[in-house]
Amino acid sequence: MKTAGNIKELKQYLNKERERGKSIGLVPTMGALHAGHISLVRKCVAENDICVVSIFVNPTQFNDKKDLETYPRTPEQDYAMLESAGCAYVFSPDEKEMYPEEDTRIFDFGRVAEVMEGKYRPGHFNGVGQIVSKLFDIVEPGKAYFGEKDFQQIAVIRKMVRILNQQVEIISCPILREKDGLALSSRNTRLTPEQRQKAPLIARVLKESTNFAVKNSVRETIDFVIQAINKEAEMKVEYYEIVDGETLEPIINWSDSINPVGCITVFCGQVRLIDNIHYNIF
Repeated sequence: MKTAGNIKELKQYLNKERERGKSIGLVPTMGALHAGHISLVRKCVAENDICVVSIFVNPTQFNDKKDLETYPRTPEQDYAMLESAGCAYVFSPDEKEMYPEEDTRIFDFGRVAEVMEGKYRPGHFNGVGQIVSKLFDIVEPGKAYFGEKDFQQIAVIRKMVRILNQQVEIISCPILREKDGLALSSRNTRLTPEQRQKAPLIARVLKESTNFAVKNSVRETIDFVIQAINKEAEMKVEYYEIVDGETLEPIINWSDSINPVGCITVFCGQVRLIDNIHYNIF
């Protein structure tokens, strides 16, 4: 496994691989890697000749400076995990390398970026668009891999690819969970031991809601989830919405969508956790 801290060096490596006819896949990350990230890496390794993983905590997608400052960073552990997973190249630039000057681009993603996370984290998806489009231009991957925990982000990135006409296939990969159901996340390391015991309630309630939904309305299901989680001390639902899996528009009736998806954000203490679940009503 080779590491590159600057764009020129990485491009030199990858151009040589292309000259040999190698296919290239990319897994963009912000580091603090866990088994969920590694599942993306293994899929990338299996489907491409060369797997590139980027590690960069992107400042433009944080609308909360404190969240940026406290985001976990574990570079040595990350490198060891990536090498054992078969990663060929790690790209770990600093901020000046990725943003030698301010990126003033404003993306018009439309409604897909305005609901849910877009509503509660203004500017977040524009920052995602800035960094991911840069990474796609630098690496020029045939495929790029993202986890479905960030369900809305995948929809935004697919829209970005269409807007910029970038020739990359976006591969979405299933959520990986702890044995107790908690969705794997780099932010989980910030939970206190007590909070860590409580956090699996999110996944447990979401799963229970799929049974509840069979005989109840969309609104009743939303209320069921919010009330069940908010009963737990230290846990507070920021939003829970059931949306169409393609448009991400909120639905009113189950018949409004063939793929309803429930998307949730919960504060467990000061740690912001996200998750989602698919409803198969019909």
